[in-house]
Amino acid sequence: MFSRVAGIHPEMAQRLVALGLLEPVRDSAGELWFARDQLLAVARIRRLRVGLGLNYSSLGLVADLLDRVAELERQLRMTSSRRTGGNPWM
Repeated sequence: MFSRVAGIHPEMAQRLVALGLLEPVRDSAGELWFARDQLLAVARIRRLRVGLGLNYSSLGLVADLLDRVAELERQLRMTSSRRTGGNPWM
């Protein structure tokens, strides 16, 4: 069902799991279940693959770097907001 909603072949979903690009949970019967945020991960993978022409093995590294940049930007905004008393124009 996840593959159909995500618009990918089930084998592609398995490949992305094997590469660590998708993070499902396994139930007691051994079935994989994907959280809704994994649909966003598939969309991101597609954008990186098509937009930058990245191969699947490099997607994990690029995704991790993008996550780190986003976290650093978030921390910078928080620090900047504290210094200016919440006023972004100061």
